[in-house]
Amino acid sequence: MPGRRNPTRTLARQRPRRGRRPVHRRRGGAAIDTARLLAAAAFVSVLVPQARQWLRLHGAEIGAVAVAVLATGALTLLLVKAAWLGISAWTAQRRRPEGWDIRFLDGLHHSQFEEAVRDLMRRDGAHDAVRVGGAGDNGADVKGTDPAGRRWVIQCKHRRDGAFGAAVGTPDLHVLNGTGRPVHGGDVVVLVTNGRFTGPAREFARSQQLHLVDRALLAVWASGSTPLWELLRHLPAPRRRRPTPVHRTRQ
Repeated sequence: MPGRRNPTRTLARQRPRRGRRPVHRRRGGAAIDTARLLAAAAFVSVLVPQARQWLRLHGAEIGAVAVAVLATGALTLLLVKAAWLGISAWTAQRRRPEGWDIRFLDGLHHSQFEEAVRDLMRRDGAHDAVRVGGAGDNGADVKGTDPAGRRWVIQCKHRRDGAFGAAVGTPDLHVLNGTGRPVHGGDVVVLVTNGRFTGPAREFARSQQLHLVDRALLAVWASGSTPLWELLRHLPAPRRRRPTPVHRTRQ
C-alpha cells in the first residue's frame, strides 16, 4: 500500500551500532613504571660498588679455590689414565709370562703379583694352579700340582720397593711352615718374594725344608722358560712316575 513504511528498515535503523569499547588507562601507570626504574637503578648503583669491593677483598681466595679445583680435576684425570694404562699393560704382559722383567713384577699390586706367580706355574705345566690368597688363606696364596704329581703350596710376599723393601723374616715362614703341609697338604712349600730374606729366615727355611725364591731367582724364573722345579734343589721325589719311552724295534 502506498505510504506504508517497511518494518525491516525501521528495525534496522533502531538497532544500535556495535563499536569498539573505549580503552580505560589506569591513572598514574607511567609514574609507577618510572618509580620502579628509579628503584632498580638505585639498587644496582649500590650493589655494583659492594660487589667490586668484595671481589677486591676475596679475589685471591676465589682464584686459589678455582686453581685448586682445576688441579684436583687434572690430577684425577691423570690417576684414572695411569690406572687404565697400568691395567692395559698388565693385561698385555699376562699374555706372555715367559718374558717378564723383574721391574715389571715390582710395579704390580700384591694381588696381581699372586696372579703372576700362578700364571708362571701354569706356564711350567701346573695347569691346575689357582690363586687362593686373601682373607683366611691360612698362609697359602697359590696352589698347584706339577707334572710329577707333587702338590705345591706357595706364599707370595710382594715388596713395592723391591730389593730396597723390608726383608722377609721368620714370622712369615712360621705361618707357612705351620699350614703348608698339615693344612694344605703340600709336598713342596715355597715362599716367593721380589725382595730379599733375612739370614735367620734362610736358616729356618733350611732346617724345615722350606724353599725360598728371592729376587734373583724370581728374575731368572720369570724372564726365562725354565720351570721352577728345575731351578730349586732338594725337592721331594715325584709322586707320579713319568711314562717310560717305548723303543720300537724294526722288523
